[in-house]
Amino acid sequence: MRIFFTGIIIYFFSVSLKAQAPATYSSAEILLQLKKLHVLGSVLYIAAHPDDENTRLLAYLANEKMYRTGYLSLTRGDGGQNLIGDEQGIDLGLIRTQELLAARRIDGAEQFFSRAFDFGFCKSPEEALATWGHDKILSDVVWVIRSFKPDVIITRFPTTGEGGHGHHTASAILAGEAFEAAADSTKFPEQLKYVSAWQAKRLLWNTFNFGGNNTQREEQFKVDVGLYNPLLGKSYGEIAALSRSQHRSQGFGVPAQRGAQLEYFATIKGSKPVSDLMDDVELTWAKIARPAMDDSIKNIIATFNLQSPAASIKKLVSLYTAIEKLEDSYWKNKKLQELQQVIEHSSGLFMEAAAGSQYAVQGDSIKITATVNNRTGVNVSDIAVSFFNQSFLLDSLKKNITKTTTVAVFIHSNEKLAQPYWLEHTMEKGSFNVVDQQLIGKAENNPVSAAFKANIEGTDFTFVKPIRYKFTDPVKGELYQPLYIFPPVTMSITPEINIISRSHAAAHHYLQEHYRLYTDGKNLPPSIKHADTLSKLINGSRYTSTAPFDARKVSGETQLPKNNLYGDNFMELKEINYDHIPSVKYFTIPKTKILTLDLKKGGTHIACIAGAGDKVPQALEAAGYTVIMLKENDISLIRLKNFDALITGVRAYNTNEWMSNVYETLMEYVKQGGVLVTQYNTNNFTGTVKSKIGPYPFGISRNRVTDESAAVKFLLPNHPVLNYPNKITEKDFEGWIQERSIYHAEKADNNYQHILSMRDPGEKEEQDGSLITANYGKGKFVYTGLSFFRELPAGVPGAYRLFANLIAKEPSAASMIKAMKPVKINGRKK
Repeated sequence: MRIFFTGIIIYFFSVSLKAQAPATYSSAEILLQLKKLHVLGSVLYIAAHPDDENTRLLAYLANEKMYRTGYLSLTRGDGGQNLIGDEQGIDLGLIRTQELLAARRIDGAEQFFSRAFDFGFCKSPEEALATWGHDKILSDVVWVIRSFKPDVIITRFPTTGEGGHGHHTASAILAGEAFEAAADSTKFPEQLKYVSAWQAKRLLWNTFNFGGNNTQREEQFKVDVGLYNPLLGKSYGEIAALSRSQHRSQGFGVPAQRGAQLEYFATIKGSKPVSDLMDDVELTWAKIARPAMDDSIKNIIATFNLQSPAASIKKLVSLYTAIEKLEDSYWKNKKLQELQQVIEHSSGLFMEAAAGSQYAVQGDSIKITATVNNRTGVNVSDIAVSFFNQSFLLDSLKKNITKTTTVAVFIHSNEKLAQPYWLEHTMEKGSFNVVDQQLIGKAENNPVSAAFKANIEGTDFTFVKPIRYKFTDPVKGELYQPLYIFPPVTMSITPEINIISRSHAAAHHYLQEHYRLYTDGKNLPPSIKHADTLSKLINGSRYTSTAPFDARKVSGETQLPKNNLYGDNFMELKEINYDHIPSVKYFTIPKTKILTLDLKKGGTHIACIAGAGDKVPQALEAAGYTVIMLKENDISLIRLKNFDALITGVRAYNTNEWMSNVYETLMEYVKQGGVLVTQYNTNNFTGTVKSKIGPYPFGISRNRVTDESAAVKFLLPNHPVLNYPNKITEKDFEGWIQERSIYHAEKADNNYQHILSMRDPGEKEEQDGSLITANYGKGKFVYTGLSFFRELPAGVPGAYRLFANLIAKEPSAASMIKAMKPVKINGRKK
């Protein structure tokens, strides 16, 4: 979707691939857009993550008050957990970016981001600001404020910590600082080349009552946002439910709410509102000294015909030309953009550019079909369409007669690849690097587009439309996907992780290099055309070659060797595909992880039950384990006896309600000598454990240790899980990423042993619920909140060694209770 910052409202599109289809508006929605032309006011909402926004308030502000409404999420949600797949980090951020855009298409607000990377839960704003880079992200917030020019800024969280997350508090701190800095021309003066300083009227905190924390007070300013909008046929509580339910990767489907819903606001800076959020803010055309425009808009609305919006075209075009003559200003440009959208949809003009493939290849041609239909017969001259620096004319636009032209256009070899702008440069630990100031804040790249130029009622207009790949699915019907620019060939390396025993490290190890052509081999650029094998292949071909490496000389993450047979100019294609968002594609440098370590195993035949999605099974396969995935119908004692250990994926008990049906079988498996390792689950509104988990009772807390370098204490240093088959030391906790552990066990039965304790900096009490284990019959049960789902795919050596111990089938389970030296923690023996 092309981001024009217009505030145009797009209502109730399906969140499937149809969301990429050309926008269509009902007469009622066009009328709502007409009404919005009256309002010259804007509100910016600021928080830290996807899902932090108050969707009900956003829907109310955008559709009832008709303000230009935006949501600035400092991060893209990269550090969260994923309920729909195994994507983590950057990939998860790409998913949540699209989920936020789907939400905004429903509630009518616009979406912005800073360069901050969501590095996971943190307990203090100081950590968040230090990791992100305080001045860097402050400059981003200032930039969005100066670009968006909000009259009122609203934060979701306070600066005093009630938000419960360091990122939340940091977002409020930055909002307060940016409120003042945006108006100060001495702050970030490099931005003033593109924007001017801006002083918002007030900064408010949208207080809340959730999570057992009520920050609302009766003396605070209140607004009822539960109103019903007859033009949309929904209340703002209903719109909000649809919007919030787009956050599928977080499991945030919610029911619709109807009836009065009060929102409360505390004033942080600026004047306190008395009767309206916009007290003392001019909202009419008098804001730019043209109050007569309000009368023109009122006249158009009064004569607007719901049965024939096209009847208003002459008046709309006349209004457009009158606004064009005004002195250049922020609101002049915004209202021209909004009005052009109204003219387009009132006219009924259909304009589309569709590609015959989802990718256009550098140095090759692609067929694109431009289609125009003057469905209502308005007075429009011939339309010219241009894309990739080529122009074509679609003439004789008779009423409701479809005109098309299909052309093959050449894609220059220097055409920019389809790469999210924030991934173009190597990122820092806590933030993305974006060198183009004007890209900062944008939700996504501008799509590959076509420009349709038309003269309507004597006035020239240019309508920019994304070029989409259009296809027909026999079940789902006509679907659209983004068009991407691809290189002529891509390459990937397998396996993604290579785990080599130190005793077997030698020169004779091999990687597989996988090539895929998106053009005929004869069209490859000179840098790789010399490779005879590739040059003889045709479009769509795949080719695999073997690359040797010496494990004695290579370790850690490595790129493709520079002397590889086909040069070093390849990129690896990454793809993310879900039905509820457009397909996402981006490119990385092909890499693999080569890990040389001493890893002993106590059993190699492993079963896994999938949870919300993690890559632990793949990581174990790379380590030499045989891994079999099981579903409910596979769970029988006879089947389980074939496995040395059974692992449940993260949140398996949250996402699989059938786990309660197999509890007795799992416990009998352990009792007869099996090993059951359960990764973390949650007990909150996003997922409640409805089944017993272990052989003895324990609870699941919200406790976590977020510092990945936090000191780890061995409470039972002689316990088998720290000694068999690998001797675990403090060194095994070096190099961990993002966090140590989450969702710890609590209130555990005395049959459980607590193996480790840890705490975040600044905390006094040690937490001992990250790893508990119990002897049960001849086997053992383990519950762990340790973030193996992050550490194993990242190739952390110590995580592999410790996990191998957890799933080890020991010579005698009775050894678990022998030779243990208890350690006192918080006055108790563990």
